[in-house]
Amino acid sequence: MSEPGSLIRSIGGRLAARNYHTFVINEIGLGIVTGRFPVGSILPSDAAMMERYGVSRTVLREALRTLEAKGLVEARPKVGTRVTPQTHWNFFDQQVLAWHFEAEPAPGFHKGLFDIRLALESRAAELACQKRTAEHVRLMKYWVHQMEIAADSVESHALANLEIHRIIAEASGNQLLRSALGLVELTVALAAAIDDDDTRAAVTAVHAELVDAIEAGDAARSADSMRQVVGTERTLVEGRGLAASATSA
Repeated sequence: MSEPGSLIRSIGGRLAARNYHTFVINEIGLGIVTGRFPVGSILPSDAAMMERYGVSRTVLREALRTLEAKGLVEARPKVGTRVTPQTHWNFFDQQVLAWHFEAEPAPGFHKGLFDIRLALESRAAELACQKRTAEHVRLMKYWVHQMEIAADSVESHALANLEIHRIIAEASGNQLLRSALGLVELTVALAAAIDDDDTRAAVTAVHAELVDAIEAGDAARSADSMRQVVGTERTLVEGRGLAASATSA
């Protein structure tokens, strides 16, 4: 079995960037999500964090502004930078989601991810039936084939899987659905961490059916096929204990 965190970093290349700015964002952000910096607490002083992370005040302030934009912290005059309640966090942000996979997720966290993905992608599949082009269909079939031949590579199989969902989101014509691809990416990485031949064959089969339904322009069948895709991946995650607190939809 592969580690979800390593697959997330492989699939989401944007998270793999290495510079001082992203380093500090990841260190503080992960610290908040894991509780090392508890909700309601005041972060250490600028001087203390500059020394801890070996960065300039400019880099630190830029990182804190980024974390504030993600809803994780808020700066208060004469008080400092406070960790905000989870209700303020932007859970659709790719980094915020990824930090939860590096930490021990709260009960029901994975269930919530799959619930939202199911709702969004079922609609994306219906819209794709109406708006897909021949090129969309060609590309989806290409990536199904890549899934079929990626028998020995978990990462290649997951990347092909994600490409199909990216094309469906694009074919839907809805920009908001396309912007939710980060959530799909991370749940795909969770399911891909279940590493065996039978698993990959099952995931490939339901994706092939999904693409056939979209090519046929059958909205009801496409939505049902998408439910099968998400349900299959969700069952894999729950069945192997990666989301023990989750329950079926």
